[in-house]
This record gives sequence, C-alpha cells and structure tokens, in this order.
Amino acid sequence: MSAGIDAGILQLASAGRLSAVSCLTQGATWKHQTRSLAALPVDIGLHLNFTESFASGQFFLPLPRLIAACYGRRLPAAAIAAEINAQLDAFEAGFGRPPDYIDGHQHVHQLPMLRESLLQIMALRYPGQGLWLRSTRPPSRGNSYPLKAAIIAMLGARRMRRLASAQGLPMNGRLLGVYDFSASREKYADLLRTWLAIAADGDLLMCHPAVFAEPEDGIGPQRTREFSVLSDSRFPTWLEQQGLTLLRLSQETVRPTAAPGRHPG
Repeated sequence: MSAGIDAGILQLASAGRLSAVSCLTQGATWKHQTRSLAALPVDIGLHLNFTESFASGQFFLPLPRLIAACYGRRLPAAAIAAEINAQLDAFEAGFGRPPDYIDGHQHVHQLPMLRESLLQIMALRYPGQGLWLRSTRPPSRGNSYPLKAAIIAMLGARRMRRLASAQGLPMNGRLLGVYDFSASREKYADLLRTWLAIAADGDLLMCHPAVFAEPEDGIGPQRTREFSVLSDSRFPTWLEQQGLTLLRLSQETVRPTAAPGRHPG
C-alpha cells in the first residue's frame, strides 16, 4: 500500500514480531519487496481488495456500497471472479507460488457473493492445498471494542466458517486486534497486552504498522504508533509473561474452534 508500510512490515518480520504478512497485489510498492519478504520466516498471503482504487479499470466500490451490493446480490459475478483471479495471478507472478492464506482488506473476503466466489476459485486453483482463511470471530471476553468487533463478525464470520469447514479449509480461531485507530502509543501498548492476555491457540492478532505515515493515509499516524509498540524491546517479555509463542498458522493444525492454549498465530 505504501513504502512506509512495507518498511515497517519487513523490519518487524525480520525481528520475529510478525508471523504472517498480507499483500495488496495491486499496490505500487509490493512487487519490489517480494524477494525480501520471501526470505523471511512468515506466512505470506493475499490481502484481497475490493475497496481501494489502485488502477484504472479495476473493480472496486467504497466499503458501505460494497456491503450493500453484496447483501443485495447486485454485484456482477463474472467481474468478481475476474478480479479475484487477477489478484491471485499477480501474487503467483510475484512469489512464484500460491499464497499461504487469503484474507481481505477491510475483511471483504467474508461478504456474500465475494466469499462464495473466492471459495469456488480456491477449490479450482488450489485443490487439497489447505490454504488458511482469516476468521473474524471475536473473543467472548476481554475485548475493549466489542461493538466494532461484533459488527465485523456479523458481516460474515459465521457463514464463512461454515463454508470453509465444508471445503476442508483451516481458519484461525478468533480475531484479536480490533480497535478504533485512535489510541495513543501508551494506549495501544495497553491494548496489545490485553489481547495477549486473552489469546488462545490458533488466534490471530492483526496489526497495521508503518515506519512513516503517508499524507493520504487516514490512519497513517496510528500505523506509526503500532510500529513503535510492536518494535518495543519489551515485546518478547510481554509474550513470555503470558506464556505465548508466535507461530505460522500454515505450519500448525488450525482448529475449527479455538481451544484454550497459549500459542497464537
């Protein structure tokens, strides 16, 4: 999405602070980082995009319009499939292999029409390969922003899990890291420690770091605060205090339902 985000991701991944990196294959900068990223011990996934415009002719809609169109079943099925395939083609051209997983920018991968098309394409392109998918199911306790987490999940978490399970595709247990993007550095550090305290086996904690903010990025300053906290020298201690280890979900057995445990992805 930007050079500042790329730099933040590469630094954190090199330091062992990330276990997965999602790529926007329509962005201008990602293709210059594929070699560096591929050398790091992280899962590399496709960040499916239908809401950001990167090039003329690209199929996209602002998120509210996209949600309405998906639930109204008013999107052109052929255009959806073509866009998903194009983004997967770009990923494979960049890395020379399929993604380890697929998620969605602004969680669009779980929306009606998009999820069915995505799962159908995955079955055709990657039969039996076990790519994992992001679940947006929230934790039942300890969530500082329960309303936002619940709204995200209501947009398709339960149905997506059913469909993925029927297709034999693994998912993370729960999604941690939801907040309102307005936290100070100290507040974000508090939030991170809270998420780590409630993490269970197979949970996924999403983050949005950047070394520097782009002027046009609405959450750019918050990205730099996240980077500052995630690169804090105390981060390993925070994990150790909770008995946690960061693991790649592609190398673990991801349970359909998260069970109590201390090894989040």
